[in-house]
Amino acid sequence: MPLVTNYFWSSAMQTCSKCNASSPDNASTCVNCTADLTEFSATTVALKRMQANPRIRSIRLTVAYDACPHCYELLKTYPKDNVLRLPHAGCSHENGCRCFYEPVLEETAIVGKVAE
Repeated sequence: MPLVTNYFWSSAMQTCSKCNASSPDNASTCVNCTADLTEFSATTVALKRMQANPRIRSIRLTVAYDACPHCYELLKTYPKDNVLRLPHAGCSHENGCRCFYEPVLEETAIVGKVAE
């Protein structure tokens, strides 16, 4: 059975940081308070906080263990001013994009390669 991407039937969700309501991954506004989710989704707010934190050197995009191939391709550490926005449209997992951000602190000894 194909993934249903209809606005109301998608199982993938994002959380509004203003009212804590869940909206489909493909929604641009919160279904409860109509906040702009490109600015007020929980993941966007978390990313902005990490980018503003001077102790954070870069941001790692982390994926679930059973993520889709597209998500695995994005599994990297990014410069904090050039991080992909979540949820991303290329995800094909039946539960939607479950990627999240992890900070890499200045104090971290081993970071790995940072994507360009």
